[in-house]
Amino acid sequence: MNTTLCGIDISKDWLDAHIEPMGAANRFANDAAGIADLAAWCQNHDVELVIMEASGGYERLAFLLLWEMGQPCGMANARSVRYFAEAMGFLEKTDRIDAAVIARYGAVKRLKPTPPPSAAQQRLKALVARLSQVGGDLTIQKQRKSTADAETIASLDEVIALLARQSRRLEGEIATLIDDDPLWACLDRAFRSLKGVASRTVARLMAQLPEIGILSNKAIAKLAGLAPIANDSGKRSGRRPVRGGRAGPRGVLFLVASIVAKAFKQRLQTAGKEKMVIRIALARKPLVILNAKARDARNEFANAT
Repeated sequence: MNTTLCGIDISKDWLDAHIEPMGAANRFANDAAGIADLAAWCQNHDVELVIMEASGGYERLAFLLLWEMGQPCGMANARSVRYFAEAMGFLEKTDRIDAAVIARYGAVKRLKPTPPPSAAQQRLKALVARLSQVGGDLTIQKQRKSTADAETIASLDEVIALLARQSRRLEGEIATLIDDDPLWACLDRAFRSLKGVASRTVARLMAQLPEIGILSNKAIAKLAGLAPIANDSGKRSGRRPVRGGRAGPRGVLFLVASIVAKAFKQRLQTAGKEKMVIRIALARKPLVILNAKARDARNEFANAT
């Protein structure tokens, strides 16, 4: 028996919806009222699962509100959906076509619901994102001082002081949030036992890679974009590149690797490995270690409770 799915293509202002397999289509405003109308429309058509892609944050409101209204939602990988569309012969790209493709992709792949994050997880992710923005702005303002005159430097110093205060406040909120959650506090202790892992690293891993300690080493490496992708055909054994994955965790792992894997880097260089191969291997090594520590911490926490 076919599952009734609704694919949604999301933009800043609109939600284009398509129901598979019946083919009904509609457009709703991407706001609370429009999402309520979408939920009612889906219920009237006995939709079992709504499928959507990540869309720069524009999907967040619809995803959370639909779950609150009792409508299960699942997330599809945007890159995979695009490849699927081209394989199905859809070279055109419109919001309406994209919604239909997303619905069809969900049916073919038999996608499952993606559980919504907890309120604490949402808050942590928002705080970490803001801390990253403030840190980037702080770096830019400091760089501008090198070419500024005295009066401009005074103005820049005021902005730098403000950003520094915001950064400290955000770090404090993040630390409190982690300390108040027993599981997160346990993971925090486990992560910090590895040299080179500081508070910001812990926060970014928890916010941007919450699956750590749950997935296998291979799966977590693929999720972070640090797993070589097989590229073999017949007798040919091709180069195995990495691609995709979450840029945030990957970036922080590159920094950790520069501290914890110096000896490993030397061995790879001695073996004649290419620079990019070394870079990826170095980042994957601490990820595997942290994944094991997180798995042990989760088991310890589960047994204690």
